[in-house]
Amino acid sequence: MKYLDIENWKRKEQFYFFKGYDLPFFNICADVNVKPLLEFTKEKSLSFFIASLFLSIKAANEIEEFRFRLKDDKVIVFDKINCGSTVLNKDETFSFSYFKYFDEFYPFNQNALLVLDHNKNNDGKLHPHTGQDDMIHYSVIPWINFTSFKHARKLDKNDSIPKIVMGKFQKEGGKLNMPLSVEVHHALVDGIHVGKYFELFQNYLQEPLNYLK
Repeated sequence: MKYLDIENWKRKEQFYFFKGYDLPFFNICADVNVKPLLEFTKEKSLSFFIASLFLSIKAANEIEEFRFRLKDDKVIVFDKINCGSTVLNKDETFSFSYFKYFDEFYPFNQNALLVLDHNKNNDGKLHPHTGQDDMIHYSVIPWINFTSFKHARKLDKNDSIPKIVMGKFQKEGGKLNMPLSVEVHHALVDGIHVGKYFELFQNYLQEPLNYLK
């Protein structure tokens, strides 16, 4: 972890411009083709949820701007970020689960399986991870092929954690498209960075054999 040198940052003006906004977040929704990943996870008897979560957080870690977080008037740059995701409970409530990031899929998968097993009886228990900024917040809404998304947020000046949502698959031609919502703080992240994330994530989805070892 380190602090960004804001005064010598090429985005200094953009940072100060958006930092004072009451609602500084922007959201982009687009489809990604998950057909290669779904076929791979079925063949290897892997969890699609865990595999897609790993590839997404792997892509996010590759883009430095996704590791920026506000801390009062400073910007923290984390070396690695983890993920927190909503997980559906048996009683149709949801809980928050924390998944530590590993560079390789095998340890990430083993840890994620343990987390899900530990939390499988969390009926009605939320377990929020408050005060932890080195993560991205994930949600999965597999019942809806959405085209837009809006999050509940507190008006906290230090709230700068990206939020990513995955939706319901839909066949289109030879593809199996999944809607993906990415919400970020505009003082830290621009559209070009979100575009790089989408491109990198799609590349990982296309070649799962290269990354899920």
